[in-house]
Amino acid sequence: MLQKTSHFMRQANLIDGEWVQADSGAVIDVINPATGLKIGTVPKAGKAETRRAIEAADAAFKSFRKTSALERSKMLRKLHDAIMDNQDALAELLTMEQGKSLAEAKGEVGASAAYVLWFAEEARRTYGDVVPSPWADRRVIVTKEPVGVIAAITPWNFPSSMLARKIAPAIAAGCTAVVKPASQTPYSGLAWGALCEEVGIPKGVVNIVTGSAGEIGDEICSNPLVKKITFTGSTEVGKILIEKSASTVKKVSMELGGNAPFLIFDDADIDRAVEGAIVAKYRNSGQTCVCTNRFFVQSGIYDRFVEKFADASKKLKVGPGLEDGTQQGPLIDDKAVEKVEEFISDAQAKGGKVVTGGKRHELGGSFFQPTVISGATPDMKFMKEEIFGPVAPVFRFETEEEAVALANDTEFGLACYFYTGDLGRAFRVMEGLKYGMVGINEGLITTPEAPFGGVKESGIGREGGHQGIEDYLDTKYVCIGGLGL
Repeated sequence: MLQKTSHFMRQANLIDGEWVQADSGAVIDVINPATGLKIGTVPKAGKAETRRAIEAADAAFKSFRKTSALERSKMLRKLHDAIMDNQDALAELLTMEQGKSLAEAKGEVGASAAYVLWFAEEARRTYGDVVPSPWADRRVIVTKEPVGVIAAITPWNFPSSMLARKIAPAIAAGCTAVVKPASQTPYSGLAWGALCEEVGIPKGVVNIVTGSAGEIGDEICSNPLVKKITFTGSTEVGKILIEKSASTVKKVSMELGGNAPFLIFDDADIDRAVEGAIVAKYRNSGQTCVCTNRFFVQSGIYDRFVEKFADASKKLKVGPGLEDGTQQGPLIDDKAVEKVEEFISDAQAKGGKVVTGGKRHELGGSFFQPTVISGATPDMKFMKEEIFGPVAPVFRFETEEEAVALANDTEFGLACYFYTGDLGRAFRVMEGLKYGMVGINEGLITTPEAPFGGVKESGIGREGGHQGIEDYLDTKYVCIGGLGL
């Protein structure tokens, strides 16, 4: 197993083209959630190492910003090819540290490559404008320039693709980067350093530090050389980063928490809805920010949907991600399991009924049974809080207006899904839902071509689509006078 992955499993940080340890020599253990066993260690870096990484990125930016869009596009194309050439090895490494099934890990690595290819193409499309001048002897032009050093902080649930959405547009725009991957899944992040080296991306353009989130985050926020922070993670931490980066007025992109509703109307195709529900709920064992948190089903089909959904949930194969046929791996750690159990106890105490699952899996560790709860009510914890586990609460509703009101009753607004066979309803509900992304009759909607992101407390900015490069660019207006025209 490790034969394939060992080339990418770097147990060091990448700063200014050198693989280095933390100044103190301190390390963090990395655990395989499927076995509870240690895979290896990574450096426990702090402020000093982060400052050096930022300074390296700043020095590299001076020359990197002058590379042509075509050169950067070619670099990214090479990076895309390197990722795809090593898809199996990168997927194995991802599964070992994160736990998701190998099939899902391969999908994530493929998605990472797709984002890199997308931004290879967008690198050459950061157009400016020539604006018709109000003055006869002046000309007005608008250009786009790279913002400078960007800092990226990413979570453990998608340790490869979350970085793809940040590193790729940064390079495409001509920015340099300092990256902090999650301590629970650092190897997929450090692998980006190995890949960037391999394809000839200049030293200092991508720097990767692992370690103390507080120390690294504080240095990133307070260091004036960092011009933009891009973060994927909890709303709570996102707010702290926004607050701390205010002192140096940085650009911020925040992809934060979700509370995704999944609405199924009486006129929906139930079998299609069940299929979409399985994908939208149990992908990555329910540990995604766009995972369905609350199912709302119209009363006419409520019982039939619950029965079919519970049957499909029961059939999911739970097991270690590297085992053939596994559809759901373990949760990331015991804390995640305890949180899921809290939600289930709370629901049962308030009248919810566990239709299937509800317990730790017989495999032990942090494996958990896919769980469906009927009779969910708005006073239960998961109405407002993100579950981040394989628990599907199903609420009943009567009218379209009631469903939209329940779906919007949250401070979050990332993704939502609904199923209907009525075209008029599709437009009414789509326009009524206050979310950044809407899936109609589809449970999996993420693609590099479309802008990913939320509204309300789910974030600021977009990743992917032609919008995904904008936050890495500054707009400059130039007025040229004295032309004697």
